[in-house]
Formats: sequence, structure tokens, C-alpha cells
Amino acid sequence: MSVLEVGDSFPGNVSFGYIPFTPETKDITSCGIPIKFDASTEFKDKKVIVVAVPGAFTPTCQANHLPGFIENVDALKAKGVEKVVVIASNDPFVMSAWGKANYTKDDFIIFASDSELAFSKAIGWTMGDRTARYAIAVDHGKVIYAAKETERGVDVSGADAVLAKL
Repeated sequence: MSVLEVGDSFPGNVSFGYIPFTPETKDITSCGIPIKFDASTEFKDKKVIVVAVPGAFTPTCQANHLPGFIENVDALKAKGVEKVVVIASNDPFVMSAWGKANYTKDDFIIFASDSELAFSKAIGWTMGDRTARYAIAVDHGKVIYAAKETERGVDVSGADAVLAKL
């Protein structure tokens, strides 16, 4: 696999680990059981956004990157987006806690682990031992937007940039 470009099919065999939100595990200190999110299968018949961040709870990710997607849920849904998948190299427990810390209450935005950077390495978008900061929009299995930040900030991977391309 190599860098994804507009028009490419989303690759097969891509999965992430995540803990689904449930009312029973809504508290930030409660754990759930990680499960496999089969992105390749899920993305075949949906319009989805993958948002990669270098780390949960890190300054730019928490203050500048994630809030745009949370604040724009209605605008994303209006553009036909059915799911936003936020990934980082953190484990599923940390990603779940990050989602809870940001008051997500359903699975429209899921917080998933790119375990051992399997996906990010496959497309060549890493930052050392972390995922790079990037966004990929997939519409029924086809990449319609893919951009990686080359500078600090969220100019091409933030919610505004993604919304403009949908």
C-alpha cells in the first residue's frame, strides 16, 4: 500500500481497535472491552472521515484538531458523513477515555487505535513512532479527499478543510 490519493479505493484489510460507547461505560474511568473496527468493510457502503492525530490529549490535537469535528457534527451529517473515525497510535483504552473526556455520547465519532501504526505506516503517513496528522474522506469505498499536514497546525486535516472538500 502507498499514499492514498483521490480516486483510489480504500484498501482492504484495514482495521482499528476501539471500545464502543455504551451507557454502562460512559464514565471516563470505566473500561470497556476493545473490539476490532473493520474499516475496509465499514467504508464500502458509507461516507466516512478518518482523522489521524499524533496523540490523544496532546495540545494541538485536543485544542485545535478534535474540537472542529465535534463542533461540526451537524454540518458533517448534512454533507452525508455517517461516521468520523479519529485514530492515533494510543491504545484503545486511552482513545476511549479521550472520547469520553470530550463528551462524545454515540458512535458517530469513534476514537480508535492504529495499533503499531499498521495503517499509517502502510500509507507512509507517520511522524516517528506516532501517526502523522492527516484526514482522509472516503465515499462508498473511494477516497474523495486525502491530505497530510506538512507544517504545524490543522490547515488541511481540520474540519473546515475536510468540509470544504465534501
